Amino acid sequence: MTDGESHEDAHPDDNRGLSQAEVDERRRSGRTNEFKETTSRSAAQILRANVFTIFNGILAVALVLVLAFGSPADALFGFVLILNTATGTIAEVRAKRALDRLTVLDAPTAHVVRDGRDQDVAVGEVVLDDLLRLRPGEQVPADAVVLEPDGLEVDESILTGESDAVRPGPDDAVMSGTTVTAGTALVRTTAVGADAYAHRLATQARRYSLVVSELQAGTNRILHWISWVIVPVGLLVVWSQMRLSGGVGASVASGEWKVALVAGVAGVVGMVPQGLVLLTSVNFATASLKLARQHVLVQELPSVEVLARVDTLCLDKTGTLTTGRITMREVLGASGTDDAGEQLREPLLALTGTADPNATAEAVLEALTGQEIGKDTDGRSLEAVAALRDRVGRAVPFSSSRKWSGVELDDGCWVMGAPEIVLSEADGGTQLLERARDLAGGGVRVVALARSSSTSGILGADEAGQARLPRELEAAGLVVLSEEVRPDAAQTLEYFRAQGVEVKIISGDNPDTVAAVAARAGVRGPDGTEGSQPVALDARKLPTRADDPADREALAAALDGAQVLGRVTPEQKKAVVQALHLRGRTVAMTGDGVNDALALKEADLGIAMGNGAPATKAVARMVLLSGEFSALPGVVAEGRRVMANTERIASLFLSKTVYASLIAVVVAATAISYPFLPRQLTIVSSLTIGVPAFILALAPNTQRYRAGFLPRVLALAVPAGLVAGTATLAAQQWLERTGASEAQVTTGATLVLVMAGLSLLTLTARPLLGWRLGLIIAMGALAVLGVLVAPVREFFLLAWPTTPTWLAVLVGGGAAVAGIQAVGVARWVGRLTSRAER
Repeated sequence: MTDGESHEDAHPDDNRGLSQAEVDERRRSGRTNEFKETTSRSAAQILRANVFTIFNGILAVALVLVLAFGSPADALFGFVLILNTATGTIAEVRAKRALDRLTVLDAPTAHVVRDGRDQDVAVGEVVLDDLLRLRPGEQVPADAVVLEPDGLEVDESILTGESDAVRPGPDDAVMSGTTVTAGTALVRTTAVGADAYAHRLATQARRYSLVVSELQAGTNRILHWISWVIVPVGLLVVWSQMRLSGGVGASVASGEWKVALVAGVAGVVGMVPQGLVLLTSVNFATASLKLARQHVLVQELPSVEVLARVDTLCLDKTGTLTTGRITMREVLGASGTDDAGEQLREPLLALTGTADPNATAEAVLEALTGQEIGKDTDGRSLEAVAALRDRVGRAVPFSSSRKWSGVELDDGCWVMGAPEIVLSEADGGTQLLERARDLAGGGVRVVALARSSSTSGILGADEAGQARLPRELEAAGLVVLSEEVRPDAAQTLEYFRAQGVEVKIISGDNPDTVAAVAARAGVRGPDGTEGSQPVALDARKLPTRADDPADREALAAALDGAQVLGRVTPEQKKAVVQALHLRGRTVAMTGDGVNDALALKEADLGIAMGNGAPATKAVARMVLLSGEFSALPGVVAEGRRVMANTERIASLFLSKTVYASLIAVVVAATAISYPFLPRQLTIVSSLTIGVPAFILALAPNTQRYRAGFLPRVLALAVPAGLVAGTATLAAQQWLERTGASEAQVTTGATLVLVMAGLSLLTLTARPLLGWRLGLIIAMGALAVLGVLVAPVREFFLLAWPTTPTWLAVLVGGGAAVAGIQAVGVARWVGRLTSRAER
């Protein structure tokens, strides 16, 4: 069946929905919303990504050549290749399974009507012609036509890019992937599964995707450079070694070409940073696995790195700083002082019980009826609300952009919402508005009530089709509510303050209320001193046009001195993020409501709370499934661990590429003998790079992020690699000119290179305490054992060093250690100088 086809006889005449038999028939014919959309790469894709790389291809060819023309002992790098690939694959697969399990727990549901009963089913179980109930904050799961709208407003920005909500009427279409921002509706599906217009867009954020990160971009750039030179240099090494045997013809005739080929393979193997990409993947995957155990769903693995770079954290108050739990404290009359709970009971029940209640409405309903509103209890089904149903006319549901809701009763029209909006033009509103501001300054949440007895334009729409406030409003009262601050908020905010992350609270509530709540939670003023009051701004007085450079600059300037923004619209939240970007900030944004979705999408890192709206979680790169604000420090710390540890191991791997390239180029240019066999380079790289890098990659690390990953890595790896390569070549030439045997030359060069590698390790593994110092000592001891233990020594074709060899090792190795430590001192001095200049 195509999009335009339908079973006319299958459409129910009433609103009972499809029968079970009709649902089963559609399932058998494949007309369901099931769509194969994986949340991450498959195990086969992960395996292919880790196996089929350009460097694995080069090493595989090298392995075949060694096995065919050399000694199997020189194929030891093949085992390292397999081990690295297997490690990376297993780590990513484990992370994938953990993330898939979390995604299943977080999967959205659809509300269908079947056989006259409301049911919640998985989105994939929706079938063609199903009746769906749409609710605020949820994405439309399939293309549908509206049957009965009840104040329905839909955000189609994910499809059209337009942020203004639309108000579909009867027989209008709603598309999958769009978000219900207000109201409810009964709709019938017209296209499901792969036929749905925006199915892919609706779940786009859940799929595995490769975010371009600084780590990946820098690493890929380096690998691109290496890939261009590695094969030509390897061929030049083969040619130079054949020249040592009298030329190409003589070496072919004597069989020495095989020795030259193995030397070329050794040069290639040395230049390949075979573990760098894999250990970066392991780092990301391990971080994702660790966060998954903390019930943090990482929807894009490299976004873990973005955590390390975050310097500004924008928090939504409700559901983040507070638990989201609201209780009604009192209802005040038009004077703002007397208790008016009984007089305003009926209007409040009508306003809060006629549509899907939000947190504020639920608090009012619970206080007025004494019944708890939960997952299994709909406020509209309460007896007190049902008793008013015949007296209720039209209703306008609450909207975060409109900031009010309204309902018609037989005695007039009632409006409830933000005092600044509802009371601004109401008769008697000035006095009540002042009272609302006084109350809000004490940290409570205040909403205003107003009434209109006018019969003209009550809850009518303006020329643009948008709901507008009724005419001739009279101030009627205030509803005072309080929010519960999360007990972990103060400790969490203190962590971010200590880590140099600036926190800004952004909310749609009254700025004075938000500032009071923020102060209770531990947000400090501009000077950062304990007890200082945060600066709060009213967003209605700020520029809102994000596409206007002047407005954007003005907003950025206002944000520089403010910690709290109140009365922020969804569009302004997005503009706030853009203004912070204008200041060069790396922004993380948390939120739980559909009004946060635009800002989450704009932020460098969107973090949704687990109890948030499905639309919010769909656009976020991370979801805190536990909904715990206290999980954020662990999330940020994990990102910093990944970044700092990857920088450490990158320096090790790239220094090896530098010294291997230097040795290969000098050998090719001067036609001297290549000092190593592949097996000897393998043991050197394993002891000074491979094993230490794997341990360091998984180690704890609280180092704060600093911009400039690639320049810093190269600033250490290049000079250290040049020092190591130069010292090794010098020791080789010294021994060759003193008449040392080939075994002694190779042994001396190998030990010098080990000393250089361990010296670099002392720089990257700092602080040299505890297990870090033990790691370096253990690697050095293994290198010595490789010379002391006869079977090991023979396998690697090494020899017990003679006195001249020990002397060459001490001088050459000492020079390498001194040179590399000098590089470390120069970097330390450079950092101190740059800090002093700042």
